[in-house]
Amino acid sequence: MSKIIRIGIDLSKSVFVLYGVDEHEQCCLKRTLKRAEVLSFFATMEACCIAMESGSGAHYWARELNKLGHNARIIDPKLVAPYRHQGRSGKNDTNDAEAVCEAMSRPQMRFVPVKDEQQQTALVIHRIRKGLVNEQNRVANRLRGLLAEFGVVIPKGLRTLHRDWAQFRQEKSEWVPACAWAEFDSLYARLGELHQQILAYDRKISAHVRQDRRAARIAEISGVGTTTASAIVATIGNGHDFKNGRQFAAWLGLTPSQSSTGGKTTLGRITKRGDRYLRTLLVHGARSELKYVHRRRDAKSLWAHKLREEKSWNKAAVALANKHARMIWAILTREPATD
Repeated sequence: MSKIIRIGIDLSKSVFVLYGVDEHEQCCLKRTLKRAEVLSFFATMEACCIAMESGSGAHYWARELNKLGHNARIIDPKLVAPYRHQGRSGKNDTNDAEAVCEAMSRPQMRFVPVKDEQQQTALVIHRIRKGLVNEQNRVANRLRGLLAEFGVVIPKGLRTLHRDWAQFRQEKSEWVPACAWAEFDSLYARLGELHQQILAYDRKISAHVRQDRRAARIAEISGVGTTTASAIVATIGNGHDFKNGRQFAAWLGLTPSQSSTGGKTTLGRITKRGDRYLRTLLVHGARSELKYVHRRRDAKSLWAHKLREEKSWNKAAVALANKHARMIWAILTREPATD
């Protein structure tokens, strides 16, 4: 039997499809396994390269396969799709596994960093916190919209809502029936509960930053903060999967898209590829930083202040976020996790 050098796996909840090739790029493995059979099957195989699409469970399987001596890699599904021979109309588990196997062989293929258990634990906190923040915004908007039906208009912003609620409740009490006020009070109380839950997760994130030297150093960058520092360390680890800071910024989608031809370079808006959560944190942090750069005299602030005067606010914020991403990559690749 030919030696298998590369295997593509199509992951699912219970059925896994494998497609492998030998040193001559000839198919030598097509097999379907149940979930309980996967690890025992690969435990008896010689070490080889194994690829899978990013998605639910991908990091778990990559870790387990690496423990067995294999070289497991994760690929963004968007980068796999062009290698499916039958295109969109031919999508099935076998074709997906073959496309993953083919995509892994490309020398310029970009892979997703495999996260360990500690990284995923930190990201669980971030994901739950983000869900609570989204729910808080939905409840506030629902409360504001329902009150508007009775002619009670509260200005936008959670701070404004909390600050002026008691005053609106007293001044507009006759505008709204008592039964409706009871429901509105319940929604407002829910806002308070969500706020306390978010603060609890903020404390957990701060504890994670204190325990990780790299995150603590990143959090010291003006315009970054603890939430961004914790999320970046939990997502990319030591940053060695990126060649340089520019590549990391491009992975985050903070670089301009190109539409160049005939030697003429045409740049457009930022690509917005990569991790949306990290990009959002960096850009919001940069926007906050831009408000105060005119008061400071360090090199970064002088550069940002000049950029703010020459470019629009959003362009300056993205450029500053790009600079922060490069600084963060430099810290990650040079700073140990602990003392």
